[in-house]
Amino acid sequence: MGLLAYGDTGWGDELFFATLMTIAVALTAIFIGFFLAAIFASFKLSKSKILNLIGSFYTTVFRGVPELLVIYLFFFGGSGAVMYVASIFGYNEYIEINAFITGSFAIGIISGAYSTEVFRGAIQSIDKGQFEAAKVLGVKKHIQFYKIILPQMLRLAIPNLSNVWQITLKDTSLISVTGLVEIMRQSYIAAGST
Repeated sequence: MGLLAYGDTGWGDELFFATLMTIAVALTAIFIGFFLAAIFASFKLSKSKILNLIGSFYTTVFRGVPELLVIYLFFFGGSGAVMYVASIFGYNEYIEINAFITGSFAIGIISGAYSTEVFRGAIQSIDKGQFEAAKVLGVKKHIQFYKIILPQMLRLAIPNLSNVWQITLKDTSLISVTGLVEIMRQSYIAAGST
């Protein structure tokens, strides 16, 4: 237990701050994922074939590609893309993207792909009579969504979103490849020093 002490004699404070970093990345990623899921779930439920195809492409690709590959793509490819755009404007120095932002965004995109399917399934589970009743009553579309559809959708989606939260929290261990010290990386460092 001496190894978990705070201060110079143990690793307790380092592990505590690494735990906070893990939670911060997971919370940021889940909110990015919810934002993307709201957009792409509406695409998948759209009557437009193009929007439906875009939504299906997003969920199929980001649920099928390994998470580590997505993180590598955004971390290493993102720096290259930003440097290319900066070179167009005459800036030719090296630009490194923040590991927290990159990791949160990459995991958020993955989380969004799973959340999209949860939202789509929850909306499709709502009885069609609810939509028809709102239309007959003359309820405006945005009020219909916020007052009638959203509460019923959340009742069905929240249990499945706990699974998405677990996936997102699990994926935070992969961002140590970007140099961000989260709980798994800090544990590895601590174990290597003893």
